[in-house]
Amino acid sequence: MTGPEHGSASEAAAVRQYVTGLAGAVREAVLTARHRAGSRLIRGHSPGGDAQFGLDEVAEAAVWKYVVGHDLPVAVYSEDRGLQYHGTDPAHLLVVDPIDGTRPAVAGLESATVSVAVARMSQRPRIADVEQALLMELRTGAYLYGDLATPGITAHGYDRPVPALTRTTDPARMFWSLEFNGHPARLMTEAYGHLIDRSANTGGVFVFNSATWSVSRLLTGQLDAYVDIGNRLLRDDPALLPEFERVGNGRVLHLFPYDIAAAVFLAERAGAVITDGYGQPLGDTVLTDLSIDNQRSCVAASTPELHRALLSAVRWKE
Repeated sequence: MTGPEHGSASEAAAVRQYVTGLAGAVREAVLTARHRAGSRLIRGHSPGGDAQFGLDEVAEAAVWKYVVGHDLPVAVYSEDRGLQYHGTDPAHLLVVDPIDGTRPAVAGLESATVSVAVARMSQRPRIADVEQALLMELRTGAYLYGDLATPGITAHGYDRPVPALTRTTDPARMFWSLEFNGHPARLMTEAYGHLIDRSANTGGVFVFNSATWSVSRLLTGQLDAYVDIGNRLLRDDPALLPEFERVGNGRVLHLFPYDIAAAVFLAERAGAVITDGYGQPLGDTVLTDLSIDNQRSCVAASTPELHRALLSAVRWKE
């Protein structure tokens, strides 16, 4: 994955081949194992505290099997295994969420992806340092890919041109998804229950349990917005910590770097607006830090107008 020039087209092509192969290997392993007994069993918890299902173990093992099966030195940061090194002096860090959307995956639903972001290896790599990213749908194998050497993003396996962002500006007409895992339902409905009421009939409201799937649906034109504001609510009112820990089985489960690294890169390159709950860029998010201070909120929209409307309409804690 090293080439004659930093970020050259030839290097980008090698990266694309590698990460596409990695995502494909994970997908194949997951599809083979998803109906086995034990795929829904809780095997433990990830370093961030999220429940890990039997299917997560299969996906994580597939990542490492692919990595060690290639001579390329890389560092890999994944949801369950943290930071691992293959070879000496790796030039690249791969941030991998082998299944973003484990619950949909074990239920046989479509809203799950393999997420891979690639950054130059450094002491403190951030989302702003991501140079290549890929999101592959587990069910179909269709994927979105982008790199710094090529304008915009490319898509493979879709039956229509992608990206295809909508031009929706009115929250009453938006099709959007939101998050409840690790988020007290009472706090969420207090913050945007009125938006649910406003859009549920004239638009659409969905809970996919996958940040990457939700953001990718903006790029395919199926959704207009994605909202996960739990982290801002906690930052605005630290006294809410016990409530978040209660629903997170003792941990705070907000957006981790591996949840959003690839999605942020692709969304920005496709022209979507994606920020934290304060409207600030997500680029300073450290890729290998799971601490509460480095967890994030997210508001993504297909248009700047809708993004501004969402930030204004949410009932934030005073």
